Amino acid sequence: MTQSAELLDVFHRRIRLPDADTIPGWKVEHDGPVHRSYAEGPGGGGFVETPRGLGDDPDAVIGRELGFFRERGLAFEWKTYAYDEPADLGERLVRHGFVAEDPETLILGDVETILQRPPALPSKIVIRDVEDAADFHRIAVLTDSLWNNGLERIEEQLAGEARMFPDRLVVSVVENAVDADGPVLTSGWIRFHPGTGFASLWGGGTLPEWRRRGLYSAMLVHRARIARERGYEYLRVDASPGSSPILQKLGLHAVTTTTPYTWTP
Repeated sequence: MTQSAELLDVFHRRIRLPDADTIPGWKVEHDGPVHRSYAEGPGGGGFVETPRGLGDDPDAVIGRELGFFRERGLAFEWKTYAYDEPADLGERLVRHGFVAEDPETLILGDVETILQRPPALPSKIVIRDVEDAADFHRIAVLTDSLWNNGLERIEEQLAGEARMFPDRLVVSVVENAVDADGPVLTSGWIRFHPGTGFASLWGGGTLPEWRRRGLYSAMLVHRARIARERGYEYLRVDASPGSSPILQKLGLHAVTTTTPYTWTP
């Protein structure tokens, strides 16, 4: 078995099967083969995946989940992995009214691999861990400018998660040390999944004019150091096409692809 295959096997057993990467505080349920998590109210929504396949009647399973979320008026994402069964799951979801989002690459690797590369930032640029609501708002401004995902959603999600589960989330920003009121240049957060050995990395968006200056890599090393300090062995990233080559150049492994399918009531 190759190293990539071994990493994917560990990820599947430790993360996907026990629902170890659901958002802390969200309700988690199993409905037949479906692993479902959701939260109602501001910042809420839903998330579905099927790591064991969909059984003999995939369309009936999909229809049941649509009914569940339609009844609650919640938008949700059905996250698929390239090796999920049935092989035509994505096509079935589209026929049921889901919209395919951009695919991402699942990147896995050892924390120590990342830490072999020393971080390097431009002069007067610093990385800082944040907890203040004003910083969460600044992060939301950045992510909304990059991906149009809404200020309120990111701000409320990060603030609520940091408040309720401070031991499972660290949020960091890259900023200009001499311009405290200036924009966040890069933001990222790391979630810890106790008992799995995995820490997952999220965010990482950088202002266009600050790209290719080492900010993304420095943020990656910063979070890897935090993971090692807390005793975590593996890193996981759902990487965009822009991030994937950087991560692989640093020694991590592309193990499969994922595609989210979204449904909105």
